[in-house]
Amino acid sequence: MYQRNLLDYLRNTARRLPDKVSFCDGKTAYTYAELYSLSASVGTAAARLVGAPDKPVFVMVDRTAVSVLGLMSVLQAGCFYVPVDRKTPSDRFEAMLTQIDPPLIVCSAHDKAKTEELAEGRPVLCIEEAADTEPDTELLTERQLSVLDSDPAYCIFTSGSTGTPKGILISHRSAIDFTEWMAETCGVTENDVLGNQAPFYFDLSVKDLYQTLRNGTTTHVLPQRFFMFPILLANYLDENRVTTLIWATSAFRLVANSGMFDKKIPKSINKVILGGEALQASHLNIWRRALPECKFTNLYGPTEVTVDCTYFPIEREYRDDETIPIGKACRNMEVMLLDDDLHEVPHGEAGEICVRGTGLALGYFGDKEKTDRVFVQNPRNTSYPERIYRTGDLARLDEDGNLVFLARRDDQVKHMGYRIELGEIETAISSLKDVLEAICFFDADNDEIVCEYRGGIDDGELIRQLGTRLPRYMMPNACVCRKTMPYNANGKIDRVSIRKEYFSEKN
Repeated sequence: MYQRNLLDYLRNTARRLPDKVSFCDGKTAYTYAELYSLSASVGTAAARLVGAPDKPVFVMVDRTAVSVLGLMSVLQAGCFYVPVDRKTPSDRFEAMLTQIDPPLIVCSAHDKAKTEELAEGRPVLCIEEAADTEPDTELLTERQLSVLDSDPAYCIFTSGSTGTPKGILISHRSAIDFTEWMAETCGVTENDVLGNQAPFYFDLSVKDLYQTLRNGTTTHVLPQRFFMFPILLANYLDENRVTTLIWATSAFRLVANSGMFDKKIPKSINKVILGGEALQASHLNIWRRALPECKFTNLYGPTEVTVDCTYFPIEREYRDDETIPIGKACRNMEVMLLDDDLHEVPHGEAGEICVRGTGLALGYFGDKEKTDRVFVQNPRNTSYPERIYRTGDLARLDEDGNLVFLARRDDQVKHMGYRIELGEIETAISSLKDVLEAICFFDADNDEIVCEYRGGIDDGELIRQLGTRLPRYMMPNACVCRKTMPYNANGKIDRVSIRKEYFSEKN
């Protein structure tokens, strides 16, 4: 059946599996029929307040099933949702509000008072209160039919490396195409039970949302405290027979380093699908020893290509110091490795990952200059307009034709006369037995490679062990052992704050 709108997934599954639980969070659970019916009620209230289709609507989200109801309600109203972390600092929220200027903000009852304070006079719709609205089927049908598959479905905010929020617009067609590919390639079915880790303002959660709604799975929204007390996580996954984890690599790494598998192994897990950061073989091997029959897949892609554009099924053993490829292009996507002049690089050499295909975002909301800077004309095609996206990431092709991620373009440095990928150094450091996590950056003023890491090893021993893995010119010049690593809102190591802290203390 042809899919034009992401809401069709919910509509179709509600007909097919009305009494099956869709999303649950420990406090609230919705069957598919309830999720569809309630979203029609809240969507009716939203449609009346907004007054026109194809408008951006903020949804204040948390790790709850109610957040999912809010997102679906916006689609019911024929609008596109902008998920916003309910804990977003007020200055950042104000910046996002100024950029998007939404005609409506949707929130849970828990956040109503705070949201009204921040809304600057805009209407605020409480999900629980609006759930009693009588659905206006005629209004909702009219609004939904006006939405084309090329129209925005959602707008995800990301800070990138600069810390400046930017809203990335993704169409229904891009999200549908990716969802169909992922279900077929990763083998997610209605027999699976998902354990959602990614918060709903993070683009990785798009996989959980629409794999659930397409396939009719049940998804458990995992509370954040489980990742601070991994034994609770293991018990919960085991008790609820969770089969599939679509997680950020940072969460995967946290569990690997926690020692959880020494105490409890959730044996029902048979699929782990990763993305968001480079996957280290040392962490993968901890998981594979605990779950030898589990299928692991490594995905890569920025938000601008609708979550992911490459995939790599992991089918062999890797040494701790080996690099895990990011694989080959997903269906309907092509990945090119280009130099600074947008010419293809020779096989095996480093080039910028540039992407074309259905998954490309519509651009950045209200920022044509930034959009035009990275969504550029395909250099292979001079006959008609065709965009590619310049990711700013570097990769090379290995001997098997798989892409191997190297680093961000701005993480490629010139040191002691050599061009060096800092990601390669990070991989080597992370492979050391007593290192839990590590990042590297470059101090250009002093021509020094700086490593900051967490683990039970001092810097002298770290350098000694690295000497067997790296040439001398790639060795860090300064090492900082940290008790904790800061993380950003998406669960990734906050490289920006670490650099600022380092240079602030040095100066």
